[in-house]
Amino acid sequence: MLAQTRHPRDTLQQKRLATRSAFFVLFLLAPVLDLFRYDLTQTRFVVLGFPLSFNLNTVSQSAPAELAGQILFWFILPILILVPLVLWVAWKWGRIYCGWLCPHFSVVETINHLMTRITGRPTLWEALKKGRRGRILHWIGLTLVCAAIGFSWALAMLSYLLPPLPLYRELITGTLGFHPTLFLAIASTVFTLDFLFARHLFCKYGCAFGVVQSIAWMTNGRGRMVTFDTRRAAACRDCTRACDTACPMRLPTRSHKRAKFTCTQCLQCVSACREVQKDNPEGALLHWQPGEPGKQTVLIPVRQIETRASQTRA
Repeated sequence: MLAQTRHPRDTLQQKRLATRSAFFVLFLLAPVLDLFRYDLTQTRFVVLGFPLSFNLNTVSQSAPAELAGQILFWFILPILILVPLVLWVAWKWGRIYCGWLCPHFSVVETINHLMTRITGRPTLWEALKKGRRGRILHWIGLTLVCAAIGFSWALAMLSYLLPPLPLYRELITGTLGFHPTLFLAIASTVFTLDFLFARHLFCKYGCAFGVVQSIAWMTNGRGRMVTFDTRRAAACRDCTRACDTACPMRLPTRSHKRAKFTCTQCLQCVSACREVQKDNPEGALLHWQPGEPGKQTVLIPVRQIETRASQTRA
């Protein structure tokens, strides 16, 4: 029984680490490999190595049917396919992109871990634990880590706009132009401040893509979510809220779905609960499974309201 309980916990976060690491590498290398970028110097997109340009010069020289076919194939069809696909995935599994792929959320978890080791708290906006203020050298090191990650992000974003290899060459040789240098300076500062002070707050309130996923998820009463076995709540008596502590988004993990609107489905709370309850024959109290409509799993629990109203009339 113990082996069955530990096995899912061990593999769950390993799978997340693999998917997040692979996508982070893809995020950094996509411009270099010409998988996707927008070339400002030639005002065109590059997708899978193919240049896509629809400026006024080419419009006047191309046949209308040919131009319409290229726009339909390269722009309209991808939008018509990708947007419904993304919304369907979010409707079914929630913000699974955030928890399993998003490069920004990978940074959130990394810095949360470093800050916890230094101060005992994952963010600057929580109370310090007694005797855990961190040394000045540790804070300097954490700031340098955030600055290094912030610069790498700024450079990656710039490589999506300028040819990557010439950009790296100019940066190394010190011949980078004024505007790219200004972009790097401003973007590095913004990213550093974000990673140091507001990384999970950005995920909660500033990421439009994340909010869209959350809204789609909240419309599905049966969407996958972290559920809490309330019948065995007494088993939490001796726990130190390990599930809430493990949540990178600082959410009440045992609460209802609407209280976890910004849940990223990282399942760190589930893994923490499994670790705490590893010697419990009944297993963990948190599970990732389909929700039950009517039990606060949607923004407006219509079915629950109708049920209560019918019971009142009876």
